[in-house]
Amino acid sequence: MKNADSAPKTGPLLKLAQLARETLPPMHRAGRPFVLAGALATVLLRRLWRPAGVLGALTTAWCAWFFREPRRVTPREPGIAVAPADGTIAGVQEACPPPELGLGEQRMRRISIFLTVFDVHVQRIPVDGEVTALAYRPGAFLSADLDKASEDNERNAMLLRTREGVDMVVVQIAGLVARRIVCSVQEEDSVSAGDTYGLIRFGSRVDLYVPSTSRIAVEPGQRAVGGETVLAEYTHGNGATAV
Repeated sequence: MKNADSAPKTGPLLKLAQLARETLPPMHRAGRPFVLAGALATVLLRRLWRPAGVLGALTTAWCAWFFREPRRVTPREPGIAVAPADGTIAGVQEACPPPELGLGEQRMRRISIFLTVFDVHVQRIPVDGEVTALAYRPGAFLSADLDKASEDNERNAMLLRTREGVDMVVVQIAGLVARRIVCSVQEEDSVSAGDTYGLIRFGSRVDLYVPSTSRIAVEPGQRAVGGETVLAEYTHGNGATAV
């Protein structure tokens, strides 16, 4: 006879807690100080004036929502690059990657994703591979939906080398409101597609540079889901599409 303690627990409270875990996305660790500060401020404001406490609670909840890090299912087909961020495809064009990475005048296909304050703001690795270079450059804080934001704004560029030996670049770009870029990987780190590696606060842009021979799988105006939407199918150095 089974012990009563070993029987599966299926009470309504447990089911509700499980549903909440499955429905509410976890929060990125960079948001914890903001949420904690907001919670403390809410307690103090509530003691001073109840309506202010309500406003503080709403602000704290918004912070927790802004720093959400939803679970994603990343496709694992070889030879594809997935979206490094949630947002709208702002443009697809030929461009040179940031000069601070030392790639010279090599032109690549640049896919730009614009993030509003309502989008998920964590960034994700687009391909399996290795981080071969990182370069931060201070700059302006122009509106991130402008083309010149890629050249003029504060940014953090990352050079990735896929397992097939193909180089790609991901650039986190600050926007009109964004004033802080977070990058949690280092050079020589091995990374996997879909992994969270950074965050930008609060409204920004992310550029993905793929080889010029790649087939682009999205159009301007299309919505991208970070870690899930396939942006491009890239090729090996010999020109053959990876399969």
